[in-house]
Amino acid sequence: MKNAFAVIMAGGKGERFWPLSTSRRPKQVLSLVGGKPLIGMAVDRLSGLIKPENVIIITTASLVQAIRESVPRIPRANIIGEPVGRDTAAAVALASAVVRSRSPDGVFCILTADHLIGPRKAFQDTLSNCLRMAAQQDVLITIGITPKYPSTGYGYIEAGRCEEAAGRTRFQKALRFVEKPDLKTAKRYVASGKYFWNSGMFAWSVSAIQSALLKHRPALYRMARRIEPLAGTAKFKSALAREYDRLEKISVDYAVMEKARNILMARCTFDWDDVGSWAAIANHFCKDGDGNVKIGRCESIDSKGNIVVSGSRLTGLIGVEDLIVVQADNATLVCRKDKAEDVKKLVGLLREKGAYKDLI
Repeated sequence: MKNAFAVIMAGGKGERFWPLSTSRRPKQVLSLVGGKPLIGMAVDRLSGLIKPENVIIITTASLVQAIRESVPRIPRANIIGEPVGRDTAAAVALASAVVRSRSPDGVFCILTADHLIGPRKAFQDTLSNCLRMAAQQDVLITIGITPKYPSTGYGYIEAGRCEEAAGRTRFQKALRFVEKPDLKTAKRYVASGKYFWNSGMFAWSVSAIQSALLKHRPALYRMARRIEPLAGTAKFKSALAREYDRLEKISVDYAVMEKARNILMARCTFDWDDVGSWAAIANHFCKDGDGNVKIGRCESIDSKGNIVVSGSRLTGLIGVEDLIVVQADNATLVCRKDKAEDVKKLVGLLREKGAYKDLI
């Protein structure tokens, strides 16, 4: 499709991957899995489906250069830095303006830079079918993931009847979006077979998403229309700074998806992992005979179920279990695996202390 675009969100801080991930070099530009930066993998899996000139990356202004170095195939003008973070609704409105400036009848998907997805063919088949559906109908499409276990860390989509199918992709009516549930509720969701993980990936036409913004978040719609004529010009950066300064901080789920009634959910047929913590990254590496994941140089005695990331530095373990140990140039993390989500809290503590700016 000539008028198909892909927009990759790459503005997260990746604080749960501290100390390797920092504000200056967050996880999307790190080679955590597969020998390539996550943003590079996100771009590569679009190869053959979306032309590089139609791939747009939205990140924070301070990361533009690092992203450019990670994905040199993407035109420099396609890597857009937000002056401040205003969550995903603002980024979606910005994306709609940029796409519309190039193709008023364009369709585009919203992807993220920090998911691990495969195989490529299954992903591209699903994405292609979503873009075609978005071009044919006035709908907002979200991609749902069949849950593998009752996660309390993901939002869920309640899916209704099957509307139609395109290739191997089934489209169902999205009845509602629900926030991260407690364990009891998550178990009920999974057992019902009616609920899917919310992947945070979407597809829609420019007209469909801007109509939704006009109805549910008119301030974002007006912002998109004001900056559209300036996209690709020397005035674009200053216009963004002006506009973003007065925008509310809100996700696209809260702003649009929980309110709109023309939503279809595409059931994905590919493997998906949002690798949100060190504990999750271990699922993509082989374990030794004691269940340890060792990335880099590590030797162990009587140690089981640990995750070690040490690069060229040697880490030695003796008699410990279920720990995460991560070595960076000037910092070391040691925590229990069941506390992996609390790494973000530690980063917040370091920020409050004010003495560790160079490490976070």
